[in-house]
Amino acid sequence: MNKTELIEKVAKKTGMTLKDSRIAVESVFSTAPKEGIIATEMAAGRRVQITGFGTFQTRRRKKRMGRNPQTGKAITIPASKYPAFSAGKALKTRVNK
Repeated sequence: MNKTELIEKVAKKTGMTLKDSRIAVESVFSTAPKEGIIATEMAAGRRVQITGFGTFQTRRRKKRMGRNPQTGKAITIPASKYPAFSAGKALKTRVNK
């Protein structure tokens, strides 16, 4: 399922118009600055926990050594942050049925 299909399903399930459904989905999932609720909270270093569904959070990777695959030369890979999702118990149970 892609975003357009999600918007259509939300509209059908809730009785919202496609326009209102698009606004609702974008307000939760957009990655544009100051638009999507989940991305905005994660960028600020906060978790978004949806009980039963899962938790969206930001994790950190430490600085580490790596190799340039073309030259074989050792390089330092800088520390970074990355988004992570941990599925909740109810979601895991539903998927495993």
